[in-house]
Amino acid sequence: MPELPEVETVRAGLARHVLGRRVDGIAVRGTRVTRRHDGGEADLVGRLRGRTFTAAVRRGKFCWLLLDEPGEAVLFHLGMSGQLLVRPEGHDEPTAPHLRVRLELDDGTALDFVDQRTFGYLAVPDLVPTADGGPGGLGSDVPALPAPVAHIARDLLDPVVDRRALAAALRRRRTEVKRALLDQTLVSGIGNIYADEALWRARLHGARPADALRPVEAARVLDGAAAVLADALAAGGTSFDALYVDIDGRSGWFERELAAYGREDLPCPRCGTPIRREAFANRSSYSCPHCQPRPRRSGRTAG
Repeated sequence: MPELPEVETVRAGLARHVLGRRVDGIAVRGTRVTRRHDGGEADLVGRLRGRTFTAAVRRGKFCWLLLDEPGEAVLFHLGMSGQLLVRPEGHDEPTAPHLRVRLELDDGTALDFVDQRTFGYLAVPDLVPTADGGPGGLGSDVPALPAPVAHIARDLLDPVVDRRALAAALRRRRTEVKRALLDQTLVSGIGNIYADEALWRARLHGARPADALRPVEAARVLDGAAAVLADALAAGGTSFDALYVDIDGRSGWFERELAAYGREDLPCPRCGTPIRREAFANRSSYSCPHCQPRPRRSGRTAG
């Protein structure tokens, strides 16, 4: 599933290519892509045709385009395999497989929403004020965000995020530290890949109790997460297959830089110990047994 670096790469591409463009035509294929929009396909088409995109905004894994009508935006959620692709003028792929929505723009280009597994969606929800009065997300100063995103916390690349308060909140969570990192109501945008990479950088096992972390350890986890997200963003994200590409159809190459995730039995880049894979919530966790020793027991550590 695309995580923060992948969605931010898409958001930045939207900002480059579609801002100031008017939607002249819309084609929707199937009903699943509009299932989260109140009013369904006909209402969504009516609310987008003739509208102009004014800003591309992201919070966590959610991305939206503000519209020229105040208080409205089109929200994209990529799900497991969603892609937003800009097609050049004269594009000739009207029957492209897995195309769910095509937005024909006034300069002759098109914005396609392609989704093989159909977990993604488009909607035009109401905007609601942010809880803290700050911008809704990266890409706009508007202090509002789509209602379905209101429960999503700020992410570590958001300039408004309070890292110290977040570290304190992390230490109050009565759960394993990896599960806390994956909680989008605590800090958004981190998924399984980047949680493992952040914990490797912090030299902590994901099963460590979050409420037993010392303040310096909590800060180290968040610093590691912020650093790996920034590094992945610079690489255009992580592409394990063709299901994630950027707005121009290019794959990210951060997979080459992964230190732990997906590297079972390969040597730890830091100490040479073979990386270990463990079952985790119907997925897998990867860690170094030497650098990230598994906790023997729970309990708060003084600090």
